[in-house]
Amino acid sequence: VICVEPSRLFFPKNGRLDSEDQRSRHCPYLDTINSLSSFPIGRGLKSHAYIHSVQFSHHVFLNLHTLKFYCLPDNYEIIDSSLEDITYVLKPTFTKQQIANLEKQVKFSRAYDGTTYLPGIVGLNNIKANDYANAVLQALSNVPPLRNYFLEEDNYKNIKRPPGDIMFLLVQRFGELMRKLWNPRNFKAHVSPHEMLQAVVLCSKKTFQITKQGDGVDFLSWFLNALHSALGGTKKKKKTIVTDVFQGSMRIFTKKLPHPDLPAEEKEQLLHNDEYQETMVESTFMYLTLDLPTAPLYKDEKEQLIIPQVPLFNILAKFNGITEKEYKTYKENFLKRFQLTKLPPYLIFCIKRFTKNNFFVEKNPTIVNFPITNVDLREYLSEEVQAVHKNTTYDLIANIVHDGKPSEGSYRIHVLHHGTGKWYELQDLQVTDILPQMITLSEAYIQIWKRRDNDETNQQGA
Repeated sequence: VICVEPSRLFFPKNGRLDSEDQRSRHCPYLDTINSLSSFPIGRGLKSHAYIHSVQFSHHVFLNLHTLKFYCLPDNYEIIDSSLEDITYVLKPTFTKQQIANLEKQVKFSRAYDGTTYLPGIVGLNNIKANDYANAVLQALSNVPPLRNYFLEEDNYKNIKRPPGDIMFLLVQRFGELMRKLWNPRNFKAHVSPHEMLQAVVLCSKKTFQITKQGDGVDFLSWFLNALHSALGGTKKKKKTIVTDVFQGSMRIFTKKLPHPDLPAEEKEQLLHNDEYQETMVESTFMYLTLDLPTAPLYKDEKEQLIIPQVPLFNILAKFNGITEKEYKTYKENFLKRFQLTKLPPYLIFCIKRFTKNNFFVEKNPTIVNFPITNVDLREYLSEEVQAVHKNTTYDLIANIVHDGKPSEGSYRIHVLHHGTGKWYELQDLQVTDILPQMITLSEAYIQIWKRRDNDETNQQGA
């Protein structure tokens, strides 16, 4: 139950309201409301809410389950259209028409505290050390088909899950967060991700926490796979909105290498064995990992470390079907090469900045030089696939940045607002506009690219 009071609010913890046998009517105390808080549930004579209403003259209470208002201690339901703003903030809803118009939205909304904001471009509280999750959630909330699916609860509310399955909580909380982020009638120009993050802690069995910094790529990978599974998806056959939006495919060619310490003649003989012949498997992916070249350790004349730079297309060469890379396991070495066979509507790049060994984590500070529009990936597709893949050009829509040291660093994100074509930087509660040219100077860690369709032209302000 929420106490809607003249001064402050309290939240209910558990329990149910009493039977609703009182006559609905207008309430003389509505003019006293100027804030919200929360409280324990129940309307009986011994309930917290009843006692609180008598002691503090706070009379208007809201049941969070039914979204009905009651006046205490008189104990009647309040029917008044002026209360709709409160229930809408708690449970925003979107019509199909409203969802369709989000891409064209260029007007700022005014929150009830007087601040203005663009729906979808709003801050998220950093409760303690959850900025890694905030950045990923902000990025995903700006992927239109994924966002649109979760804005409409009817899309997923009837999905059947096994008894006792907690993973569907992730779907419900993500949907609630999407609707709050895109709510044009928010009380404030920021949103709390607390319920969403509690579901993450529970469903990941504390792998990802609110109080401990996590890795953005690890979280993204887990979250997409967990969402897909909770929506009823499987590894091969059953698709979901997650795979429809992000899943591509590739061929992986693998060739076993003889042990490097063997004599040259023995190596030559082994290469003729079946075990050492190249094999090929088809595989799906949700994101592509781009490897950075090893950062040089030399300094300039002022003894300052030089930050190296590399063009995006250099690190994309890993997927051209020709470039070979050596992979070492505990026992064996392999050469692998990769060739893309299907490009998804939204392509995620994860730039591998961190290398872990037994003692510590190292970060590669190399700056990746990339255009933010018009990246054509046709050359990374096999020839037979190129003929059927009409659209291969991508534009950047989200860029997650990791600043600082591996263990002590922080996350921020650049997102494109589709309606205005402008870029914004979000870091927890802070939201600022940013020039497209500044985005490419950052230590990009995760990027989301949108495939351009036939009738689309570049709408960005670059």
